[in-house]
Amino acid sequence: MRTLPNQFLPVSPNDMKTRGWDECDFICVTGDAYVDHPSFGIVLIARLLESQGFRVGMIAQPEWESAASYRVLGKPRLAFLVTAGNIDSMVNNYTAAKRHRHDDVYSPGRKGGLRPDRAAITYSIRIREAFGRVPIILGGLEASLRRLAHYDYWQDKVRKSVLIDSGADMIVYGMGEHQITEIAERLKNHEKIDTINDVSGTVVRKKIHDHNPDEVFLPSYEEITESVETFAKSFAIQNEHTDPFSGKRLIEPYHDCVVIQNPPAKPLCATELDTVYALPFTRTWHPSYEKDGGVPSIEEVQFSITSSRGCFGNCSFCSLTFHQGKIVSSRSHESIIQEAKAISELSNFKGNIHDVGGPTANFRLSACDKQQTHGACLHKECLTPSACKSLKVNHSEYISLLRKLRGLPNIKKVFIRSGIRFDYVMADTDDTFFRELCEHHVSGQLKVAPEHVSDSVLKLMNKTPHAVYVAFKKKFDAYNAKIGKKQYILPYFISSHPGATLKDAVALAEYFRDNRFYPEQVQDFYPTPGTVSTCMYHTGIDPRSGKKVFVAKGMHDKAMQRALMQYRNPANHDLVVEALMKAGRRDLVGFEKQCLVRPRTMKAGRRIYYEGRKTEKAGVDKETMKPGKKRIHKEAGKTGKERKNKGVRKNRQG
Repeated sequence: MRTLPNQFLPVSPNDMKTRGWDECDFICVTGDAYVDHPSFGIVLIARLLESQGFRVGMIAQPEWESAASYRVLGKPRLAFLVTAGNIDSMVNNYTAAKRHRHDDVYSPGRKGGLRPDRAAITYSIRIREAFGRVPIILGGLEASLRRLAHYDYWQDKVRKSVLIDSGADMIVYGMGEHQITEIAERLKNHEKIDTINDVSGTVVRKKIHDHNPDEVFLPSYEEITESVETFAKSFAIQNEHTDPFSGKRLIEPYHDCVVIQNPPAKPLCATELDTVYALPFTRTWHPSYEKDGGVPSIEEVQFSITSSRGCFGNCSFCSLTFHQGKIVSSRSHESIIQEAKAISELSNFKGNIHDVGGPTANFRLSACDKQQTHGACLHKECLTPSACKSLKVNHSEYISLLRKLRGLPNIKKVFIRSGIRFDYVMADTDDTFFRELCEHHVSGQLKVAPEHVSDSVLKLMNKTPHAVYVAFKKKFDAYNAKIGKKQYILPYFISSHPGATLKDAVALAEYFRDNRFYPEQVQDFYPTPGTVSTCMYHTGIDPRSGKKVFVAKGMHDKAMQRALMQYRNPANHDLVVEALMKAGRRDLVGFEKQCLVRPRTMKAGRRIYYEGRKTEKAGVDKETMKPGKKRIHKEAGKTGKERKNKGVRKNRQG
């Protein structure tokens, strides 16, 4: 694969020698393979530091059973920058059912097992073994969402801040450009890492701390481990201080120290975003991975463009509020067009831009003018339960950008694959975006996330009522019929989200049945640190209201809700029947059109037969729908025609 004519960051002593370096200023350690693309956070940070004159090296996916791999580039002059990678290492290594994954798209050749569990902790410990008291700064999604005490789904316990468990010196949380720039300059000016305690968007640890009236003290770690009510209250406080304009310094006490979270850093402005995305990325994997066939994760992003950051949708199960924040910031049209031109020069480019978007593709502007100067509202949502009166619903700027990209030479199609907020689209009284979306930007299927059909569950998810999605789908289908295109919506639904009962799961299955939608893959709710939904899962309390919430917490309960989403899969039959019985919906087990599954059958020799009609089948008790005493029909030995005449029906389910 031919790449743009830029140079990779050093990964070996020979690379350093080629550049004439005897040491690095910063060494980045990551759980991902080294893919030099701006969608990899650690690479973007490394390139930013490089542009400011710092010498930056890269150690990708080091071995974790010994310290040898961390010595390959020597000791950095200023600090190690450590991240688990683009994805939380536990989510990367385990499914929602806590089964170990066998592959990893962020590793060469999709090979699994190249990053440890809780990689940020493991890497930091090994660096300490290798170099002792060298400064270690954690960053990335894993550290950002574990910056304070948090519920750990995999151990089913409340763990301490990752800063304590790792022994690192500092956490950079959120999007880290502002933070790392300030920290790098202060380290360069010989300031000690343990004296840099006041940078916005960072977390530090102190032995003692004097109370400041402008600070907010959280319940202690010991208190939140003893009481789920206290945990929920602590999370509610944290959730109120995620805004860079109104957020205050948070203090979390431990028995021998305090963890201090400084207020969030302000988002980058358009000019700053343009600068970081114009850095000299090669936009591909390091050549050392060629023998393995490269790194699969590049396939999703190589021909895609990040146009914005932040999301004011604020879904309960999403970590964006804790990581990127609610305030949307966007790149300029000129910056995005330049990147599109650079992509079109790649030899393997086929003419299609796969995506132009961000956390939410059609969020290009701030929700309202107030957010740019005063931040997001603390106790008011932009889109739920309906659009705020102050919300600016306008797609014209995004339409203009897409039109410019479509008009570039060598570009055939510009798709939107990162997902759109259909409720925001429906709130727009101008249908221009809807029309152009259908005409130009759907690659056969449009990804949207209605998540559920139960309005009570959707409310806990902080999503708009189901009727909004129904209206959107109807309008989408009508537009496509009008323009003569066969395009479809690919909806995402979540099973066993806090608040979802078996009856809600049955309602979702019935919706699938009625709409002839049979998902090949489904998403079971995955409790990850830093989300409102995970707090609800752990505590059974909605931290925003303090009200109790039903939680399907056991693996078997979660499995039943998941099975209902794929009720047509024969492997799920027993779970589906069990779930329907528990939900009081035995009417959905049988042979009528509305039934989800058929009852178990009885065998007579090599053939399978039913007796009677409807649910009164051979070997099945119609009250319990459980196998009864085995009965062999006296007509079983006759021909098919004879049996048919006698009213004996052959089972065709198998």
